[in-house]
Amino acid sequence: MKPWIALAMATLLTDAFAEPGATAVADPQGGIMHRYLIERTFPAGALDGIDATAKEKVNRNNASLGVRWLQSYANARKTRTFCIYEGPSEDAVREAAHLNGLPVDSVTEVPVTLTPN
Repeated sequence: MKPWIALAMATLLTDAFAEPGATAVADPQGGIMHRYLIERTFPAGALDGIDATAKEKVNRNNASLGVRWLQSYANARKTRTFCIYEGPSEDAVREAAHLNGLPVDSVTEVPVTLTPN
């Protein structure tokens, strides 16, 4: 199959499974919030000491840039995380990570939500 046909089919399927309005949402100040998947790599044991105080600091720093941490997933060894954030831009998400001293391997905007039903 030619690459452009595969891309067109993937786009059509993505649109067919997307929830309405999934591309971005308005923040309380009227700006547009985009959703991002952030991949991070940590040394073994780095995630073991995360407590409520650390999470509050992360959330406070994020809020200063209009960024919101929604959820994170980690591999079994807790050396890789896959985090979902909302923010006004990729730059804001990266700056929030910098403020929090968190590594960033990659940032991918994920505007489409696919659901199993």
